[in-house]
Amino acid sequence: HSPRPAIPSLSPAAFAIPRCRPTTKALSPTPSLSSSHCPVLDSSATTRGVHRRPSSMSAGKDADMTEEERSIALEKATRAMTAFSNRYLANTKTKYCSDLSVPAVVIKGLAEHKVTLGTPLCPCRYYEDKESEAKDGFWNCPCVPMRERNECHCMLFLTEDNAFVGDKTE
Repeated sequence: HSPRPAIPSLSPAAFAIPRCRPTTKALSPTPSLSSSHCPVLDSSATTRGVHRRPSSMSAGKDADMTEEERSIALEKATRAMTAFSNRYLANTKTKYCSDLSVPAVVIKGLAEHKVTLGTPLCPCRYYEDKESEAKDGFWNCPCVPMRERNECHCMLFLTEDNAFVGDKTE
């Protein structure tokens, strides 16, 4: 049998938002990786693939922004989501993950969605229609499972009994 392919190293940069995620189109039987480690989606039965941002991202709230305006908005949203997360930790007696790259990536994703969708939609889930999900509000941070049961799928807000809980509260 053939040797296993090397697994690319995972660093916070590997999880940069926006992430490429499969749309409703199926992945090709043997998905290949583009230079950014995003799956190439098969748009037909041929080997021709597509690699583009999901339409809900390209038609987002930031569609009319210049690159500089978007960068400023993203920096502002990142500061706001960091402040929100720190307050939420204090209010719920939860803590960040012991691996601080986890909350860093999640907060970056929340900020990205704040800019593109107008609301901090959970960045750790797949959505067929992000705009619809953002309007629905169920997965807007803090999501309903977090508010009702202290269950954070993203591992942003962890309770003391979680094996990955750290000691950071800001």
